[in-house]
Amino acid sequence: MKSKTLRIIPLGGLGEVGKNMTVYEYDDKILIVDAGMMFPDNDMIGIDYIIPDFEYVKQRANKVVGVVVTHGHEDHTGAIGHLLESVDAPVYATPLTLGLIQAKLNRRGFNKKSRLVTVHAGESVQIGPFKVDFFHVCHSVPDGVGLGIETPAGLVVHTGDYKFDHTPVDNWPTDYAKLAEFARKGVLALLADSTNAERPGWTPSERVIDAALDKVFQQAKGRIIVATFASLISRMQQVVDVAARYNRKVAFVGLSLTENIRIAQELGYIKLDEKMIVSQDVALTMPESKVVLLVTGSQGEPTSILGRLANGTNRRFEIKAGDTVVLSSHPIPGNEELVYHAINSLMEQGAEVIYEAIAPVHVSGHASQEEMKLLLHLTRPRYLIPVHGELRMLKQHRRLGLDVGMDEKQIAMVENGRVIEFTHGEMKLGERIPGGYVFVDGTGVGDVDASTMREREEIGQDGIVLLNMEVDRKTGSLKDFEIISRGFMTPEESESLFTEMRRRAKKMIDHNAGNMQGEIKKLAQSMIFEETKRKPMVFTTITRN
Repeated sequence: MKSKTLRIIPLGGLGEVGKNMTVYEYDDKILIVDAGMMFPDNDMIGIDYIIPDFEYVKQRANKVVGVVVTHGHEDHTGAIGHLLESVDAPVYATPLTLGLIQAKLNRRGFNKKSRLVTVHAGESVQIGPFKVDFFHVCHSVPDGVGLGIETPAGLVVHTGDYKFDHTPVDNWPTDYAKLAEFARKGVLALLADSTNAERPGWTPSERVIDAALDKVFQQAKGRIIVATFASLISRMQQVVDVAARYNRKVAFVGLSLTENIRIAQELGYIKLDEKMIVSQDVALTMPESKVVLLVTGSQGEPTSILGRLANGTNRRFEIKAGDTVVLSSHPIPGNEELVYHAINSLMEQGAEVIYEAIAPVHVSGHASQEEMKLLLHLTRPRYLIPVHGELRMLKQHRRLGLDVGMDEKQIAMVENGRVIEFTHGEMKLGERIPGGYVFVDGTGVGDVDASTMREREEIGQDGIVLLNMEVDRKTGSLKDFEIISRGFMTPEESESLFTEMRRRAKKMIDHNAGNMQGEIKKLAQSMIFEETKRKPMVFTTITRN
């Protein structure tokens, strides 16, 4: 690698929403920005979440000089624990972000607190050859930062997730002056959030939610259950403030939500009147018109509080007719089916459900088109690299760059794993390294691959059929033949098919020709498809006793 070459390698977040992770490499030193996770698609059976493939970093672990985290959302922090199992480097983040990361690492038994370094917006830190300037950005979690990453090869601005909210809940707008300062220095490249590149106009301020929540509280007669992300601290503050106006007590339900509130309160990012807060047990004994329950599960996750309420499997309490449920979130791409299933189930149980499509109870934390164009004008980058988004979002971000006067050669549309090199101020695309999915299934990390996922999908579609045959070792005659199926057909429907299958298989065994196990499997597959037009997975075993 040339000494004056800056290499930028996105390992996640390009072509998808989630698992954001970017590697900066200069002078044989590596700086990592974010290490996030992603929700699995509905067809990824049994998968808990997905993390980036950072094998490239593992093989160069001794070169990593630091990990910088832009904010506390899971799509930027969810893989930190996995990363630190392979990389022994300091983690830099703002107080709230670091508090959320610390709680996550504590659950994994990570105890190197000395490796967690607190930084504040407005500060600069030298991390190896990288001088990192942290500047405040508005987002849907407090204490978010963008980064000015200065190297001898040039200055790169990495926005993280951002929006230009002039009236944020915490009264701390994005640092426009810092962005203009970067422009005066000269921005070599801008890596900017593309999530809302398809949305025209400006993203509404968080303040608009106040009026929407007020209307909900004014009209609700029974309990109010508000579901949101466990890290959406500002939204929780808004709910508590409205609850106080309507003389309702608030209970926080869910381990991650309760823990995040505690951290935010200790660090001064949320102000709660202790008289307003009650435990879940107390809330459930109070008059329903005096209670608000803040819960996790705004994405309809089956194991979350809201998911269990929707499925009727929550142990502590259930949905009642007269409850008002507020989903204060937007479905993450790929989660729409889960979210709308939860909404329908809650309605079936008699709840009034308020969600983004029918009332402004949620606003995005990401910049829309006019903000994205303003960012380009503020920073005046030589090159634009759209990040954080599905391909359609990245392409639309590219169009916005062209709209404000950039040339096609100034915009890099890349995929995960593509190396981008900057030498003497010029950009070129380098080699491609692995940048795919690493599936996390229970305690297993990376031990489920694409072929395993295909097998799970096949089993999920048509089920499995097991043929267990016991053959007499001396005579070769069939002693026992058991057929077991799961997820295929009911016993009544399959009885005649399996009876005929046993008859034909017995005939083959009696003739004892060729590879019996393989031949009987082919026979079963053929008979099943001919009779049912289905293709279950078929397994055969022959034991000789």
